[in-house]
Amino acid sequence: MDPDAQRVADAVRRLVDDYRDSCLWFLRPTYYPEGPEETLRTLAYIERYGDREGFRRAAEIRQWLSRTSSERSADS
Repeated sequence: MDPDAQRVADAVRRLVDDYRDSCLWFLRPTYYPEGPEETLRTLAYIERYGDREGFRRAAEIRQWLSRTSSERSADS
């Protein structure tokens, strides 16, 4: 895993940990998203049900994800 992808994965895990009890209570206690679809769905939950800070952090991660996926498609 490249350093940028690892940084995004770590940020997602921290965000999930921080918002697990308030926004993600309906997911299993050990849940972390796997793959881009689950990650985007989890970010949407936090944006929808979280506070302003959670919305900001999720939006930032969403931007990172779109940037890295754009870079990969440009390399193809």
